[in-house]
Amino acid sequence: MPERWVGMVVSGDRVTVVDASVPQDGLIELQADITWRLQAGDRPNAYHVVSQQCINYLRENKVDKVLIKASATSRSGITLAHFHSAELRGTVQAASAAVSQVKIVSKAALSRNFGSRKVDDYTKDDHYWEVHFNGEPLRVGSREAAIMLLAERGEK
Repeated sequence: MPERWVGMVVSGDRVTVVDASVPQDGLIELQADITWRLQAGDRPNAYHVVSQQCINYLRENKVDKVLIKASATSRSGITLAHFHSAELRGTVQAASAAVSQVKIVSKAALSRNFGSRKVDDYTKDDHYWEVHFNGEPLRVGSREAAIMLLAERGEK
């Protein structure tokens, strides 16, 4: 029986969520490709809203595993925006852990251990995504979240 997995990428004030039914083999069935945006205004309250949204989504959809893209260093230096993204990422990690098994995945590790190309090369390859996913259409900007699902299942 397929498991329900979600891949999440936090960037700026939004969380990209790719939800899929993952069988042991065959095509991964995409259930949803959505974005949660942080509300404007008071940040603690906005984090609470995203936390509840995350918990509710994972519970309602009976998600077994959540893969979250890890923070990465920046060559251009750390800004306040990096800290805000890290806060949102922590909020999503904690909320996810309240409901499901959580695994943090770094892009660097994906590039080293997944397939023969770098993650960015896979995200640009339209044909690659048609071969591995079925169901709802996958947005181009959601491919980093989706590739974590493939890597976790052991695809190449």
